[in-house]
Order: sequence, then C-alpha cells, then structure tokens
Amino acid sequence: MIKPRVILDRIRPYYDSPEAIIITGMRRTGKTTLLRLIFSQVDSANKVFLDLENPLNRRYFEESNYEKVKSTLEILGLDFGTKAYIFLDEIQFVRNLPSVAKYLMDHYQAKFFLTGSASFYLKNLFSESLSGRKFIFELYPLSFGEFLIFKDSALKIPDDPRDITRPAHESISALYDEFLLFGGFPGVALKASTAEKRLALDDIFTSYFQSEVIQLGDFRKNEIIRDLIVLLAMRIGSRLDIQKISKELGITRPTVLEYLSFLEGTFFIRLVRPFARKAGSEIRKSPKVYLCDTGLAGRLTNLAEGTIFKNSIFQSLVPKGELAYYQRKNGREIDFLLDKARAFEAKITPQLRDVKQLKRLAGELGLKSFSVVSKSFTDLENTVYGFML
Repeated sequence: MIKPRVILDRIRPYYDSPEAIIITGMRRTGKTTLLRLIFSQVDSANKVFLDLENPLNRRYFEESNYEKVKSTLEILGLDFGTKAYIFLDEIQFVRNLPSVAKYLMDHYQAKFFLTGSASFYLKNLFSESLSGRKFIFELYPLSFGEFLIFKDSALKIPDDPRDITRPAHESISALYDEFLLFGGFPGVALKASTAEKRLALDDIFTSYFQSEVIQLGDFRKNEIIRDLIVLLAMRIGSRLDIQKISKELGITRPTVLEYLSFLEGTFFIRLVRPFARKAGSEIRKSPKVYLCDTGLAGRLTNLAEGTIFKNSIFQSLVPKGELAYYQRKNGREIDFLLDKARAFEAKITPQLRDVKQLKRLAGELGLKSFSVVSKSFTDLENTVYGFML
C-alpha cells in the first residue's frame, strides 16, 4: 500500500491543467512513488509512464526530429488525437527533454508529469522552454506527521503545546527520537531494525554520489567534493568561511562556490543566508549550511544532539517558506526567520533567558511571532515542540 504524502493535495488540482507538473527533490524522497500514484489516479487510459534512469527509455527522446518522438510514443500506446498524459521519471538524464515537452505541448496539447533531482538543470532549461507553463513542486523527506503515518502510528499531535502533558510528551518522544536519529527518507522509515536503517542510509548516499556527483556533475576530482560533503556535515548550523574551506581542501575559492552550488542544486544541502536590515549591525555575508536529512548527516559524521535537532528544525521549516538567520556582531542570534515574519530558536532544553532573548531580538526586527523550539518537555510561554512544526 502506497503511503500518502501531504504534497499530493497541492498537486491534485492541476491533474488536468495545461501546465507541465514538475516534481523535484533529493534522491529517494519518494518522487517515483508519488509519480506512480498520480499515474494511477489520472482518470484516463491514454497515458504512459517511462523511467529515464533506464538508458533504453532515454533513446526515445534523443531524436532531433520530434515528430519521430511522437511516433515512438504512439507505438507505446499513446493517442495524440485526444489528450495524452506523459509521465517521465528522472528527466535530468535527457538534456533535450524540455524542448521535446514544449513541442508536444504546443502541437498536441500533451500533459506532462515529470520528476527530476537536479534543480540547477531543471530550472535553467525549463525556464527557457516552458516559461509560465509549468508548476514546480519540491518533495522533501518526510515531515514528522508523515513519519507517523509511515510508522502506522495512532499518535495525534495537538495544535497547542499547552495541551501536551508530560506523559504525552514522553509517548511522542519515543518516535521523535527515532525520527531525529534516522531522518525522513521514506525507505529508511519503513525499515524495521537499526541495522537495516543504517544500510539504507548508506545506500542513499552511495546512490546520490554515483548518480548525481559522478554521473551528472562530471567533476575532475570526485574525492574533493566527497571531502567537502563530510566537511559541511561537520559544520551544520555554522557560518561558512569559504576561504578557510578552500585552504583545507586545496582548491580555489571559486571552485568551492561551484561545488556548493552543485550540492545545493541537487538538494543535498541548503544554504541559509543572513537577514540584515541595518547596515553594519549584523553579520551579513556568510551563509549557514544544513543538510537535507538528519539521518544522512548522522551517517557522515558524529554530531551533537543539539546540532541534529537544529537540522531537523530546518527540515521542518524549509517547506513552509523562505528561511534566513539573524546574527548581531555581539553574537546574539536567531536560528531561523521564516518569510521575514516569524522567528524560531532551537533549544534542546530551553530556559527562561532563551525566551526573553528571542523576544528582545524579535522585537528589534519588528516581529510579533516568535517561538523557542524545544525538544524537552517545558511549560515556558512562547515555546513549541519540534515535533509540532
């Protein structure tokens, strides 16, 4: 049985719209499963599903004459005399796919559902070919709410933290600790044992490195980007010193920036940049780095509990909008600003002084909404639990 994902409710209204639907995200987040579920839900027999990770399927789209591509799809069962639905998985492996899609949309009103795991490629090529004619949805690892569904848990998370008693918190924490330790990749969540989960995480990293870094990235020294990945995992939640990283790895500063762009473009990392409003009063230049998943981060290096928790809070907030951080020169900071309107500070066990400091910093920015995000049980005001985000 396919487990539902929250994003499906956002995509479903566009099943019959003329725009192409593009689902992006890190490898193994469930894009293929989601695409197959949508395929089963589209009420038409005039549809085809092709996995472009298979080199044989790529050949169908490598014709310079797109009418030949149409003819091949007709042999596979499509009728372009009526609305045809074309589902293509892992489109980053076919460089001319955007042009093919545009041609078939323009001439035959074909409806495309596409997935890909390289946003730098998808955004650049599709912005030229299908400007204003596509909807892009990013699929992230499981949220904690989705994780509970995958675990067949009957737990219900209240909307108000004041409704969570200490015994209720203990019950939720048993599963939340597993979620923090092993992350939100669907295939990992479904594994029964710790050993299986670790093997699954190792396989996810190997698959990413082979398919994205080696095959798609085509870097001259793959061991350098491997070392950069480990180095970044050790710096989760910290500001990046690009010059220092370049010296450690023995590569130029522009090369470091190129590698960071690639890792962010393939969804492995996300750089959270600083918010600055008053010139000279904040740390303005260096981004902070977070990984796509706490389980993957934990397999790359040993991380403190607070670092894992902060990365998980990042994962919970990033689907909700634009993230930034705020830091004064005196060191006081806010971990996350969401859409420049809401402030969040992650603490394993918050103290009253943490709430007061966040309130003061939020006030400086004119923010009325602020919360200290706690892992431990607390009865402090202006706090929320990580598993509620």
